[in-house]
Amino acid sequence: MRGHESSVFSISVHASGKYAITTSSDTAQLWDLDTFQRKRKLNILQSVGIQKVFFLPLSNTILSCFKDNSIFAWECDTLICKYQLPAPPESSNILYKVFAVTRDGRILAAGGKSNHLHLWCLEAKHLFRIIQMPTKVRAIRHLEFLPDSFDAGSNQVLGVLSQDGIMRFVNTQTCKLLFEIGSLDEGISSSVISPHGRYIASIMENGSLNIYSVQALTKEINKPPPPLVKMIEDLPKKKVNSGDLKVKVKSGRIQRPAKSRESKAQTRILKQDLAGNFENKENELSDGLNKKRLQILLKSYGEYPTKYRMFIWRSLLQLPENHTAFSNLIDKGIHVAFLNLQKNYPIKSRKLLRVLQRTLSALAHWSTIFSDTPYLPLLAFPFVKLFQNNQLVCFEVVATLIINWCQHWFEYFPNPPINILGMIENVLAFHDKELLQHFIDHDVTSQLYAWPLLETVFSEVLTREEWLKLFDNVFSNHPSFLLMTVVAYNICSRAPLLHCNLKDDFEYFFHHRNNLDISAVIREVYHLMDTTPTDIHPDNMLNAFVALTKGQYPVFNQYPKFIVDYQTQERERIRNDELDYLRERQTVEDMQAEVDQQRVEDEAWYHKQELLRKAEETRREMLLQEEEKIIQQRQRLAAVKRELKVKEMHLQDAARRRLLKLQQDQQEMELRRLDDEMERKVHMRDREIAATAKDLEMRHLELESQKRLYEKNLARNQEAVAKEMRENADAYRRKVDLEENMFHRLIGTDQTQNEKTQKLIEENLAKAEQVCLNTDWRIQALHKQRCNDLHRSECYQEMAKLLRKNRRKEIEVLDAMMEAETKKWEEAEEKDFHLKSEKKAAALSDASRKWFLEKEINDAAEHAQHLCGRVMPKGQNEQVASSCLSRTSQSNDISSVESLTQISLNQRRTHWDTMERDLMERVRNLRQRLTAQARNRCQTPPVLAT
Repeated sequence: MRGHESSVFSISVHASGKYAITTSSDTAQLWDLDTFQRKRKLNILQSVGIQKVFFLPLSNTILSCFKDNSIFAWECDTLICKYQLPAPPESSNILYKVFAVTRDGRILAAGGKSNHLHLWCLEAKHLFRIIQMPTKVRAIRHLEFLPDSFDAGSNQVLGVLSQDGIMRFVNTQTCKLLFEIGSLDEGISSSVISPHGRYIASIMENGSLNIYSVQALTKEINKPPPPLVKMIEDLPKKKVNSGDLKVKVKSGRIQRPAKSRESKAQTRILKQDLAGNFENKENELSDGLNKKRLQILLKSYGEYPTKYRMFIWRSLLQLPENHTAFSNLIDKGIHVAFLNLQKNYPIKSRKLLRVLQRTLSALAHWSTIFSDTPYLPLLAFPFVKLFQNNQLVCFEVVATLIINWCQHWFEYFPNPPINILGMIENVLAFHDKELLQHFIDHDVTSQLYAWPLLETVFSEVLTREEWLKLFDNVFSNHPSFLLMTVVAYNICSRAPLLHCNLKDDFEYFFHHRNNLDISAVIREVYHLMDTTPTDIHPDNMLNAFVALTKGQYPVFNQYPKFIVDYQTQERERIRNDELDYLRERQTVEDMQAEVDQQRVEDEAWYHKQELLRKAEETRREMLLQEEEKIIQQRQRLAAVKRELKVKEMHLQDAARRRLLKLQQDQQEMELRRLDDEMERKVHMRDREIAATAKDLEMRHLELESQKRLYEKNLARNQEAVAKEMRENADAYRRKVDLEENMFHRLIGTDQTQNEKTQKLIEENLAKAEQVCLNTDWRIQALHKQRCNDLHRSECYQEMAKLLRKNRRKEIEVLDAMMEAETKKWEEAEEKDFHLKSEKKAAALSDASRKWFLEKEINDAAEHAQHLCGRVMPKGQNEQVASSCLSRTSQSNDISSVESLTQISLNQRRTHWDTMERDLMERVRNLRQRLTAQARNRCQTPPVLAT
C-alpha cells in the first residue's frame, strides 16, 4: 500500500471496515481494504497542506481539513463535494490543528494554537459556539468526545488535552469543567477513550500507561437511571477508591496495575499446591483467564466469542510459543515422507499446501512415528487451515492435541488404537445396547463407527462453525471429552444408523456430513461425562491435561519403538535398495542409450550414403530424361511453327474474305437503313397530315359550338335584363318594402353577371363591355330607387349618360375590330396566294423528279437485261427481263430507291433532307394560317356573328 512520499500521520477507517483513508502532509489516499488497492488520491498544492482527512461516524461522508482552515465534506462513494464550511469570524480566527466529531456526526470540534474551541454544526453548516479554555491553556494538542450510553450519540462532554499535559473534560452545553486527568509533574502525551466511554487510556510523558475509570473520576458522566443509581455507586467502592485514585493521579505517582500482583500471588499459591486437584488448576491459565469461569461461560452460550476464540484456545492449551525450537524443526526442511504430499492430498490453495507440508514435516522431525502415521494429515489439516497465518501456533496446537487428546493412540501402531476403541465401545454398550447390537449384527466394528471420527477429529462430518463450537468444549474439558463425543455422536444419530443395513452405508455415514444438531451432541457429551460409571469412564484411563514444556518440546515416545524402528529400518533398507536399483538401472540405461545412439548414428550414416547414391543415380536419369524432353520439345516446336505459318496464311485469307464480306454487309445495311428511314419519313408525314386535319376539324366544331353557346347566352341575358327591369318597376310601385329584397336579388344577379363577364372577356371583348355597362346601370338604378323618390329623375339622367357613353364605346370597339378583321383577311388572302404558288412549284418539282426516277429505273432495267442476256440462256434471259419489269411496277418510293443505288450516299442524303425541310415548312405555314383564322373567328363579336 504505497503512494505516500512523506510519513503518514493519520489513518481513518470507515464504519463498515471496507475503506480506509491515510493522510500525510502532502496527500491523502482512499484505500479499499478488501483488495488493498487505492481507489482515489487527493492532491493539493504544497502551499496549502493537509491537516486531517477522516470519515464521519456512521455515515459515508469524508471530512477534509486543510492548513488554511478550509473544511470540505465529500461523498464516499462518488467523491462529490457535498458542502464547505464557511470561514470562522476574524475575532476568533485560529489555525485548526486537531479535530473531534460526536458519535452521531453532527458536531465538529476544532482547536489549535489558542485557548479557543470552535464548535461547528455540520447539519446547519455554521459555527454555533466558541468555548474559551482557562488562561493557562495556550494550545490544544488533542480533542476527543466522551461517549455516553444515554445521549444517543450526541456527545456533550469533550476531552481537551492542552500543552501542559493536562486533559480537561468540559461540558459543551454548560461550558462547565467536569474533571481533569494528568498533572504538571506527570503530563499526558496522548490519550484515547474506549468506545463505551468507561475507560480512558493515556500514555504519560515518562513512558508509562495509565488506565482511568470514568465512573470513578466523576459521578456526573454515564449517570444511570434513578432506580440503578445506588447499585452503580456501590460497585466502584468495592473495586477502586476513586478519591485515592484522584489523589495519586494529581500527585504524579503512577498507579501500577493490581492484576499483575494478584496473578503473581495466585501463581505462588498454585506452586505450593502439590495435590493436583482440578479445582485448583482452574487458575493456571495465562493472561489472567479463569478456566472455571470460561467453562461457565461456555455452558451458558455453547461457544466462545469468535473474536476471542483463538486467544482463549491459546490460553486453554497454554502454548509455550517456543520460537527457537520450532525454527530448528522448520530449518530441517521438508521431511522425505511428505515430499509428494500433493499427490495423496490435492489441495487447491498452494499456500495451505505449503503450511500443511511444513507442519507435518516439523511433527515428523519432532517424533519419528509421525513420518509413518497415515492419518496425520487428516488430523492436522483443520488446525492448519485455521492457523495458516501462524505456523508456530498451528504446530503447538497439533502437538498439544496429540500429547493430551491422542493418548494411547500409538500403542498398537500401525494398527488403530484398540484400547481407545474398546473404551468407546464399552461406553456405548452401557448407554445404548440396542445400537451396539445393531452394529454387531451387521459386522460393524469400532474401527468403522469410531475410528473415522477420531482420525479426522470430526472435520469430515461437521461444518466449520460446528467444528469450532465442538472444540471450544473439547479444549475446555478433560481429554476424555473427545472419546465421549464419539459415543454421543453415534447415540444422537441412532435413528438413521438403525435404518442402515449395508456396510457401505455405514462407511458413507461416518465420512460425510449429516443433518445433526451439534448443540444436542455437546449436551449429550456432558450427560455421558456425568452418568458414565467410574469403572468404564475414560477419565480413569487417560491422564489429565499437560501443556508443552517451555524452551524445548518434550520427547514423544509413547509408541512401540521397535515396530517403528523396524519399519524405519525396513523403509530405509527398501529405500537404499531402491536407490541402488535405480542407480544400476540408470547406468544400464545410460549404456543402452549410448549403444542405441551409436547404432542410430551408424544406421543414419549408411542410410545417408545410400540416399546420396540413389540421389546421384536419380539425377543422372533425370538429366537423360531432360535431354530427351528437350529434343522432343524442339521437334514439337518446329511442328508448331509450321502449323502457325499455315494458320497465319489461312487467317490472312479468312481476314481478307471477312473484310470484303463486312464491306458488302455494311453497304447492304446502309441501303436497308436508308430504305427504312425513307419509309419512316413518309409514314410520319402522312400521320402528321392526318393529325393536323383532325385537329382542324375538331377546332372548327369547337368554334361552332362556342358560337351557338354565345348566341344563346346573349339572348338569355337580354331577356333576363328586360324581365328584371319590368319586375323592378312593378315592384317599386306596389310596395316599398320589397325594394330591399329586390336590391339583394339585383346584387346576386350582378355577381353572377360579373363572373360571366370575367369568363367572356377573353372570348369576346364587345360582349363583356356590353354586359358590364348593363350591370352598372342596373346597380345604380336600384341604388337610386332605394335612396328616395326625389332623386329618381337624376338617376335616369345619369343612366342615359352612361348608355350614350356605352354606345360610343361600342362603336369604337366595333370599328377597331372591323379594322383588325379587314387586315387579317388581307393577310390571309396573301398567304393563300403564296400557298397556291408553293403548291404549283411543288407539283412541278414532283413531276420532274418522277420523270427523272422513271428514266433512271428504265435505264437500270435495260442494263440488267443486257447483263442477263450475256450470261444466261435465252429463255432464262426472258424470265429475268420479265422479273425486272415486274419490279418496275412496284410503288414509286421503292422504285426510286432502286434507281438511286448508283447515286452516292451523300447526294441522296442531301436530297432527302431538302425535301424534308420543304415539307415541314409547308406544314408549319398551314398550321399558322389555320390558327390565325380560328383566332379571328373567336374575336368576332357575337352581334356581328349573328
